[in-house]
Amino acid sequence: MNRTEFVIAIAVILFVAFVLGWFASWLVYRFSRVTVSDVAELEDMAKSLHDAEEQRDEAITYLQYREQELMTKLSASEAEARAAMDGLREARQEGSELRAYIESLNA
Repeated sequence: MNRTEFVIAIAVILFVAFVLGWFASWLVYRFSRVTVSDVAELEDMAKSLHDAEEQRDEAITYLQYREQELMTKLSASEAEARAAMDGLREARQEGSELRAYIESLNA
């Protein structure tokens, strides 16, 4: 094998390697590219996720408002119950004092 044949053999080998690399690159691109329908589906999923997050935030806000409202009502009910119990206690005490007074008058 002389020098010219060697250079031609190396050139052919390099050309075949280039063609194989280009073909492999094309195959990778062909199988990994994203289609328009995939992008549309991803956009729909992103929109659905965004809507779900907004609904979740609205629900959390509503629940916090509702919890605060119920806590206010509970506090008011507890205050009314304490006032009623105090009034009942005073009425019982007054009743027992009147009973004791009537018994002292009858005795």
